[in-house]
Amino acid sequence: MLSKLIKCRPTKSSHINQLCHTLPSCSPSVSASYLHLNRHHFSNGLELSEKQEMVEMNQLTALNDALRITLEQDPTACIFGEDVAFGGVFRVTKDLRAKFGEDRVFNSPLSEQGIVGFGIGMATMGHTAIAEIQFADYIFPAFDQIVNEAAKYRYRSGAQWDCGRLTIRCASSAVGHGAIYHSQSPEGFFAHCPGLKLVYPRDPYTSKGLLRGSILDNNPVIFFESKRLYQYPRMKVPASDFQIELGNAEVVQPGDDVTIIAWGAHLQVVQIAADMAAKEGISCEIIDLQTILPWDEQTVMDSVTKTGRLIISHEAPLSFGVGAEIAATVSKELFLNLEAPVSRICGLDTPVPLIFERFQMPNQFKIFQGIKEIMEY
Repeated sequence: MLSKLIKCRPTKSSHINQLCHTLPSCSPSVSASYLHLNRHHFSNGLELSEKQEMVEMNQLTALNDALRITLEQDPTACIFGEDVAFGGVFRVTKDLRAKFGEDRVFNSPLSEQGIVGFGIGMATMGHTAIAEIQFADYIFPAFDQIVNEAAKYRYRSGAQWDCGRLTIRCASSAVGHGAIYHSQSPEGFFAHCPGLKLVYPRDPYTSKGLLRGSILDNNPVIFFESKRLYQYPRMKVPASDFQIELGNAEVVQPGDDVTIIAWGAHLQVVQIAADMAAKEGISCEIIDLQTILPWDEQTVMDSVTKTGRLIISHEAPLSFGVGAEIAATVSKELFLNLEAPVSRICGLDTPVPLIFERFQMPNQFKIFQGIKEIMEY
Protein backbone atom coordinates (compact mmCIF):
# COMPACT_ATOMS: atom_id res chain seq x y z
CA MET A 1 0.00 0.00 0.00
CA LEU A 2 2.67 2.54 1.03
CA SER A 3 4.80 1.90 -2.04
CA LYS A 4 1.79 2.76 -4.17
CA LEU A 5 1.12 5.96 -2.29
CA ILE A 6 4.48 7.36 -3.34
CA LYS A 7 3.36 7.31 -6.97
CA CYS A 8 0.69 9.89 -6.22
CA ARG A 9 3.16 12.68 -5.54
CA PRO A 10 3.29 15.76 -7.80
CA THR A 11 5.92 15.67 -10.50
CA LYS A 12 7.35 19.16 -10.05
CA SER A 13 9.26 20.07 -6.91
CA SER A 14 8.11 23.68 -7.25
CA HIS A 15 4.52 22.59 -6.63
CA ILE A 16 5.58 21.11 -3.31
CA ASN A 17 8.03 23.84 -2.32
CA GLN A 18 5.40 26.53 -1.94
CA LEU A 19 3.27 24.20 0.16
CA CYS A 20 6.20 23.21 2.36
CA HIS A 21 7.18 26.74 3.39
CA THR A 22 10.26 26.93 1.16
CA LEU A 23 10.66 29.31 -1.72
CA PRO A 24 12.13 27.99 -4.97
CA SER A 25 13.93 31.29 -5.55
CA CYS A 26 15.67 31.32 -2.14
CA SER A 27 19.35 30.61 -1.97
CA PRO A 28 20.35 27.49 -0.02
CA SER A 29 21.65 29.73 2.76
CA VAL A 30 18.11 30.87 3.59
CA SER A 31 17.04 28.34 6.19
CA ALA A 32 13.57 26.81 6.20
CA SER A 33 13.41 27.62 9.90
CA TYR A 34 13.36 31.35 9.14
CA LEU A 35 10.32 30.86 6.96
CA HIS A 36 8.61 28.75 9.63
CA LEU A 37 9.20 31.43 12.23
CA ASN A 38 7.23 33.97 10.23
CA ARG A 39 4.27 31.67 9.74
CA HIS A 40 3.70 29.61 12.85
CA HIS A 41 3.18 29.88 16.59
CA PHE A 42 5.26 27.71 18.90
CA SER A 43 3.56 26.62 22.11
CA ASN A 44 6.68 26.39 24.24
CA GLY A 45 8.01 29.87 23.42
CA LEU A 46 10.57 28.35 21.07
CA GLU A 47 12.22 30.78 18.68
CA LEU A 48 13.69 29.07 15.67
CA SER A 49 17.25 29.98 14.83
CA GLU A 50 20.21 28.48 13.05
CA LYS A 51 20.87 26.47 16.22
CA GLN A 52 17.41 24.92 16.23
CA GLU A 53 17.60 21.27 15.29
CA MET A 54 15.60 20.47 12.16
CA VAL A 55 15.00 16.89 11.04
CA GLU A 56 13.78 15.75 7.64
CA MET A 57 10.43 14.02 7.99
CA ASN A 58 7.50 12.88 5.94
CA GLN A 59 3.95 13.05 7.28
CA LEU A 60 4.21 9.54 8.71
CA THR A 61 7.31 10.27 10.80
CA ALA A 62 6.06 13.73 11.77
CA LEU A 63 2.86 12.26 13.19
CA ASN A 64 4.82 9.52 14.93
CA ASP A 65 7.06 12.14 16.51
CA ALA A 66 4.07 14.16 17.74
CA LEU A 67 2.62 11.04 19.33
CA ARG A 68 5.97 10.15 20.92
CA ILE A 69 6.24 13.61 22.46
CA THR A 70 2.70 13.32 23.80
CA LEU A 71 3.37 9.96 25.44
CA GLU A 72 6.61 11.26 26.94
CA GLN A 73 5.12 14.45 28.36
CA ASP A 74 1.70 13.20 29.43
CA PRO A 75 1.59 10.05 31.60
CA THR A 76 -2.20 9.84 31.12
CA ALA A 77 -1.97 9.65 27.31
CA CYS A 78 -2.98 6.42 25.58
CA ILE A 79 -3.21 5.44 21.91
CA PHE A 80 -5.61 2.75 20.77
CA GLY A 81 -7.29 1.49 17.63
CA GLU A 82 -7.21 -1.33 15.12
CA ASP A 83 -3.65 -2.65 14.64
CA VAL A 84 -1.92 0.31 16.34
CA ALA A 85 0.12 -2.06 18.54
CA PHE A 86 2.34 -3.13 15.65
CA GLY A 87 2.39 0.34 14.09
CA GLY A 88 -0.89 0.51 12.22
CA VAL A 89 -1.62 -0.10 8.57
CA PHE A 90 0.26 3.11 7.65
CA ARG A 91 2.95 2.62 10.36
CA VAL A 92 2.16 5.92 12.13
CA THR A 93 2.40 4.31 15.59
CA LYS A 94 5.52 2.28 14.75
CA ASP A 95 7.71 1.42 17.80
CA LEU A 96 5.52 3.36 20.25
CA ARG A 97 4.26 0.24 22.02
CA ALA A 98 7.83 -0.97 22.53
CA LYS A 99 8.84 2.39 24.02
CA PHE A 100 5.83 3.11 26.20
CA GLY A 101 4.27 -0.25 26.97
CA GLU A 102 1.22 -2.29 26.09
CA ASP A 103 -0.98 -0.47 28.60
CA ARG A 104 -0.53 2.83 26.73
CA VAL A 105 -0.45 1.72 23.08
CA PHE A 106 -2.85 -1.14 22.43
CA ASN A 107 -5.16 -2.71 19.90
CA SER A 108 -8.93 -2.41 20.08
CA PRO A 109 -11.67 -4.72 18.84
CA LEU A 110 -12.83 -4.13 15.26
CA SER A 111 -15.52 -1.70 16.37
CA GLU A 112 -15.34 1.98 15.49
CA GLN A 113 -18.27 2.71 17.78
CA GLY A 114 -16.42 0.94 20.59
CA ILE A 115 -13.15 2.74 19.87
CA VAL A 116 -14.73 6.19 20.12
CA GLY A 117 -16.97 5.26 23.06
CA PHE A 118 -13.93 3.97 24.93
CA GLY A 119 -12.06 7.18 24.12
CA ILE A 120 -14.92 9.32 25.40
CA GLY A 121 -14.91 7.39 28.67
CA MET A 122 -11.14 7.75 29.07
CA ALA A 123 -11.25 11.48 28.34
CA THR A 124 -14.08 12.15 30.79
CA MET A 125 -12.00 10.45 33.49
CA GLY A 126 -9.04 12.74 32.85
CA HIS A 127 -6.95 10.77 30.39
CA THR A 128 -5.59 12.05 27.09
CA ALA A 129 -7.27 9.65 24.68
CA ILE A 130 -5.93 9.31 21.12
CA ALA A 131 -8.16 7.03 19.10
CA GLU A 132 -7.30 5.83 15.61
CA ILE A 133 -9.97 5.05 13.03
CA GLN A 134 -8.00 3.14 10.42
CA PHE A 135 -9.80 4.74 7.46
CA ALA A 136 -12.08 7.77 7.61
CA ASP A 137 -14.54 5.84 5.45
CA TYR A 138 -15.25 3.61 8.45
CA ILE A 139 -15.87 6.38 10.96
CA PHE A 140 -19.62 6.29 10.36
CA PRO A 141 -20.42 3.44 12.81
CA ALA A 142 -19.05 5.84 15.45
CA PHE A 143 -21.15 8.77 14.24
CA ASP A 144 -23.60 8.56 17.14
CA GLN A 145 -20.81 8.45 19.72
CA ILE A 146 -19.05 11.43 18.16
CA VAL A 147 -22.06 13.64 17.43
CA ASN A 148 -24.42 12.76 20.28
CA GLU A 149 -21.90 12.05 23.05
CA ALA A 150 -18.44 13.56 22.48
CA ALA A 151 -19.66 16.82 20.97
CA LYS A 152 -22.36 17.39 23.60
CA TYR A 153 -20.73 16.27 26.86
CA ARG A 154 -19.65 19.71 28.02
CA TYR A 155 -22.95 21.36 27.03
CA ARG A 156 -25.24 18.75 28.56
CA SER A 157 -23.46 18.96 31.94
CA GLY A 158 -23.29 22.73 32.11
CA ALA A 159 -19.48 22.47 31.81
CA GLN A 160 -19.23 20.21 34.87
CA TRP A 161 -17.51 17.52 32.82
CA ASP A 162 -16.34 17.03 29.26
CA CYS A 163 -14.27 14.81 26.96
CA GLY A 164 -12.10 17.61 25.57
CA ARG A 165 -8.98 15.46 25.83
CA LEU A 166 -10.17 13.16 23.04
CA THR A 167 -8.47 13.24 19.64
CA ILE A 168 -9.66 10.96 16.85
CA ARG A 169 -7.14 10.35 14.06
CA CYS A 170 -8.25 8.94 10.71
CA ALA A 171 -6.72 8.38 7.27
CA SER A 172 -8.76 10.36 4.78
CA SER A 173 -9.03 11.61 1.20
CA ALA A 174 -8.49 10.01 -2.18
CA VAL A 175 -5.37 8.05 -2.94
CA GLY A 176 -5.74 7.20 -6.61
CA HIS A 177 -6.97 3.63 -6.29
CA GLY A 178 -9.03 3.45 -3.12
CA ALA A 179 -12.49 3.15 -4.69
CA ILE A 180 -15.68 3.65 -2.70
CA TYR A 181 -14.51 2.53 0.77
CA HIS A 182 -10.98 3.98 0.97
CA SER A 183 -11.27 7.39 -0.69
CA GLN A 184 -13.87 9.43 1.17
CA SER A 185 -13.47 12.87 2.74
CA PRO A 186 -16.21 12.92 5.41
CA GLU A 187 -15.43 16.26 7.08
CA GLY A 188 -18.70 17.77 5.85
CA PHE A 189 -20.74 15.28 7.90
CA PHE A 190 -19.13 16.51 11.13
CA ALA A 191 -18.81 20.21 10.25
CA HIS A 192 -22.52 20.61 11.04
CA CYS A 193 -21.97 19.56 14.66
CA PRO A 194 -21.23 22.19 17.36
CA GLY A 195 -18.77 20.97 19.97
CA LEU A 196 -16.22 19.39 17.63
CA LYS A 197 -13.07 20.68 16.01
CA LEU A 198 -11.97 19.35 12.61
CA VAL A 199 -8.35 19.58 11.46
CA TYR A 200 -6.67 18.80 8.12
CA PRO A 201 -2.85 19.22 7.73
CA ARG A 202 -1.18 19.59 4.34
CA ASP A 203 2.45 18.50 4.93
CA PRO A 204 4.84 17.08 7.56
CA TYR A 205 5.34 20.42 9.30
CA THR A 206 1.66 21.17 9.76
CA SER A 207 0.98 17.52 10.57
CA LYS A 208 3.23 17.57 13.63
CA GLY A 209 2.19 21.05 14.74
CA LEU A 210 -1.53 20.57 14.21
CA LEU A 211 -1.60 17.11 15.82
CA ARG A 212 0.09 18.51 18.92
CA GLY A 213 -2.34 21.43 18.81
CA SER A 214 -5.27 19.01 18.53
CA ILE A 215 -4.13 16.88 21.46
CA LEU A 216 -3.53 19.92 23.66
CA ASP A 217 -6.81 21.62 22.69
CA ASN A 218 -9.54 21.25 25.31
CA ASN A 219 -12.18 20.06 22.84
CA PRO A 220 -12.80 16.76 21.06
CA VAL A 221 -10.99 16.89 17.72
CA ILE A 222 -11.21 14.81 14.57
CA PHE A 223 -7.81 14.88 12.87
CA PHE A 224 -7.92 13.96 9.17
CA GLU A 225 -4.70 12.66 7.59
CA SER A 226 -4.48 12.68 3.78
CA LYS A 227 -3.35 9.18 2.89
CA ARG A 228 -1.30 10.16 -0.14
CA LEU A 229 0.82 12.50 2.01
CA TYR A 230 2.12 9.82 4.39
CA GLN A 231 5.30 9.18 2.39
CA TYR A 232 5.72 12.35 0.34
CA PRO A 233 6.67 15.21 0.49
CA ARG A 234 9.60 15.24 2.90
CA MET A 235 10.70 18.46 4.57
CA LYS A 236 12.58 19.89 7.53
CA VAL A 237 10.55 19.83 10.75
CA PRO A 238 11.64 21.00 14.22
CA ALA A 239 12.84 18.07 16.32
CA SER A 240 11.51 19.69 19.48
CA ASP A 241 7.91 20.09 20.58
CA PHE A 242 5.71 22.75 19.00
CA GLN A 243 2.06 23.23 18.20
CA ILE A 244 0.01 25.13 15.64
CA GLU A 245 -3.02 26.70 17.26
CA LEU A 246 -6.33 25.46 15.89
CA GLY A 247 -8.73 27.81 14.15
CA ASN A 248 -6.15 29.63 12.03
CA ALA A 249 -5.95 29.46 8.25
CA GLU A 250 -2.68 30.20 6.45
CA VAL A 251 -1.99 32.09 3.24
CA VAL A 252 0.47 29.74 1.54
CA GLN A 253 0.75 31.84 -1.63
CA PRO A 254 -0.08 35.57 -1.79
CA GLY A 255 -1.93 36.81 -4.85
CA ASP A 256 -4.04 39.68 -6.15
CA ASP A 257 -6.64 38.39 -8.63
CA VAL A 258 -8.48 35.45 -7.07
CA THR A 259 -8.55 33.67 -3.70
CA ILE A 260 -8.56 29.85 -3.70
CA ILE A 261 -9.35 27.94 -0.50
CA ALA A 262 -8.50 24.26 0.00
CA TRP A 263 -7.02 21.93 2.62
CA GLY A 264 -5.04 18.72 2.98
CA ALA A 265 -3.39 16.99 0.04
CA HIS A 266 -5.75 18.73 -2.37
CA LEU A 267 -3.65 21.88 -1.99
CA GLN A 268 -1.06 20.23 -4.24
CA VAL A 269 -3.63 20.09 -7.04
CA VAL A 270 -4.66 23.70 -6.39
CA GLN A 271 -1.01 24.78 -6.56
CA ILE A 272 -0.57 23.15 -9.96
CA ALA A 273 -3.67 24.95 -11.26
CA ALA A 274 -2.42 28.26 -9.82
CA ASP A 275 0.91 27.77 -11.58
CA MET A 276 -0.96 27.21 -14.84
CA ALA A 277 -2.93 30.40 -14.25
CA ALA A 278 0.23 32.35 -13.47
CA LYS A 279 1.50 31.62 -16.98
CA GLU A 280 -1.52 33.54 -18.25
CA GLY A 281 -0.90 36.47 -15.94
CA ILE A 282 -3.45 35.51 -13.25
CA SER A 283 -2.26 35.94 -9.67
CA CYS A 284 -3.86 33.42 -7.27
CA GLU A 285 -3.86 33.73 -3.50
CA ILE A 286 -4.00 30.24 -1.97
CA ILE A 287 -5.33 29.72 1.54
CA ASP A 288 -4.94 26.51 3.51
CA LEU A 289 -7.93 26.43 5.85
CA GLN A 290 -6.13 23.93 8.18
CA THR A 291 -9.01 23.91 10.68
CA ILE A 292 -12.36 23.12 9.06
CA LEU A 293 -14.32 23.74 12.23
CA PRO A 294 -14.10 26.44 13.46
CA TRP A 295 -12.92 27.99 10.19
CA ASP A 296 -10.88 31.19 10.08
CA GLU A 297 -13.39 33.69 8.71
CA GLN A 298 -11.12 36.71 9.20
CA THR A 299 -8.26 35.44 7.04
CA VAL A 300 -10.69 34.48 4.29
CA MET A 301 -12.57 37.79 4.43
CA ASP A 302 -9.35 39.81 4.32
CA SER A 303 -8.18 37.89 1.25
CA VAL A 304 -11.46 38.10 -0.66
CA THR A 305 -11.77 41.81 0.16
CA LYS A 306 -8.45 42.23 -1.63
CA THR A 307 -9.03 39.96 -4.64
CA GLY A 308 -12.80 40.29 -5.10
CA ARG A 309 -13.05 36.67 -6.27
CA LEU A 310 -13.26 33.35 -4.42
CA ILE A 311 -12.96 29.71 -5.43
CA ILE A 312 -13.41 26.93 -2.87
CA SER A 313 -12.19 23.48 -3.83
CA HIS A 314 -12.42 20.20 -1.92
CA GLU A 315 -12.39 16.52 -2.77
CA ALA A 316 -15.68 15.79 -1.00
CA PRO A 317 -18.86 15.99 -3.10
CA LEU A 318 -20.13 19.44 -4.03
CA SER A 319 -23.62 19.42 -2.55
CA PHE A 320 -23.95 20.60 1.08
CA GLY A 321 -20.19 20.43 1.58
CA VAL A 322 -17.90 22.66 3.66
CA GLY A 323 -17.49 24.90 0.62
CA ALA A 324 -21.19 25.74 0.66
CA GLU A 325 -20.95 27.25 4.15
CA ILE A 326 -17.89 29.30 3.23
CA ALA A 327 -19.53 30.48 0.01
CA ALA A 328 -22.73 31.51 1.80
CA THR A 329 -20.84 33.43 4.49
CA VAL A 330 -18.58 35.26 2.05
CA SER A 331 -21.51 36.10 -0.25
CA LYS A 332 -23.43 37.59 2.68
CA GLU A 333 -20.59 39.52 4.29
CA LEU A 334 -18.75 40.69 1.16
CA PHE A 335 -21.52 40.93 -1.42
CA LEU A 336 -20.53 44.45 -2.51
CA ASN A 337 -16.84 43.50 -2.70
CA LEU A 338 -17.28 40.59 -5.07
CA GLU A 339 -16.34 40.93 -8.73
CA ALA A 340 -17.91 37.55 -9.54
CA PRO A 341 -20.09 34.93 -7.84
CA VAL A 342 -18.28 32.62 -5.45
CA SER A 343 -17.29 29.41 -7.24
CA ARG A 344 -17.05 25.86 -5.88
CA ILE A 345 -14.97 23.24 -7.68
CA CYS A 346 -15.41 19.99 -5.81
CA GLY A 347 -15.88 16.27 -6.17
CA LEU A 348 -18.86 15.08 -8.18
CA ASP A 349 -21.99 13.98 -6.32
CA THR A 350 -21.21 10.30 -6.79
CA PRO A 351 -19.33 7.65 -4.82
CA VAL A 352 -15.62 7.62 -5.64
CA PRO A 353 -15.24 5.19 -8.57
CA LEU A 354 -12.18 2.98 -8.90
CA ILE A 355 -11.01 3.48 -12.48
CA PHE A 356 -12.77 6.83 -12.98
CA GLU A 357 -11.51 8.56 -9.82
CA ARG A 358 -9.58 11.11 -11.87
CA PHE A 359 -12.84 12.25 -13.45
CA GLN A 360 -14.78 12.36 -10.18
CA MET A 361 -12.16 14.47 -8.39
CA PRO A 362 -11.57 18.23 -8.90
CA ASN A 363 -8.29 17.95 -10.81
CA GLN A 364 -5.97 20.78 -11.82
CA PHE A 365 -7.67 21.21 -15.21
CA LYS A 366 -11.10 21.73 -13.67
CA ILE A 367 -9.65 24.25 -11.22
CA PHE A 368 -7.71 26.05 -13.96
CA GLN A 369 -10.87 26.28 -16.03
CA GLY A 370 -12.69 27.65 -13.00
CA ILE A 371 -10.00 30.28 -12.51
CA LYS A 372 -10.36 31.47 -16.10
CA GLU A 373 -14.13 31.56 -15.87
CA ILE A 374 -14.20 33.61 -12.67
CA MET A 375 -11.68 36.06 -14.17
CA GLU A 376 -13.80 36.44 -17.32
CA TYR A 377 -17.09 37.03 -15.47
